[in-house]
Amino acid sequence: MHAMKGGCHCGNLRVTATLTGSPAGYRPRACDCDFCRKHAAAYVSDPQGSLHVHVGDLPTLTRYRQGNGLAEMLLCGNCGVLVAAVYRDERALYGVVNAKILERWQDFGEAQVVTPRMLSAEQKVSRWQGIWFSNVTIANLPA
Repeated sequence: MHAMKGGCHCGNLRVTATLTGSPAGYRPRACDCDFCRKHAAAYVSDPQGSLHVHVGDLPTLTRYRQGNGLAEMLLCGNCGVLVAAVYRDERALYGVVNAKILERWQDFGEAQVVTPRMLSAEQKVSRWQGIWFSNVTIANLPA
């Protein structure tokens, strides 16, 4: 297991992503939608790993839904950094982390451009359930 830590610029949102493989074996997915491009986001996930988001000041955790509104983008309301995206169904909370907010993000393989906006809502959900972290927590912890 490879634990990678990171967070937003001001430190209000801190993340621990645990991967089952070496970071070099993961190619972050750079979504080509307008929102993700404007944030220069590239996402990493591991369905057998875990993602933990620790929030220092809960009222400044900004949640934003765009596109078809299925996934929720998690941003810091203080510094504006896009940290992760999550999707909840009746079984689990799924998530991806923006690789660029992690320390040692350069250890990942080359980013690949993906086009999820071309998928139907059902196809997106199926994809997320298959490749996103399924062990996800969002906890309000003192800074």
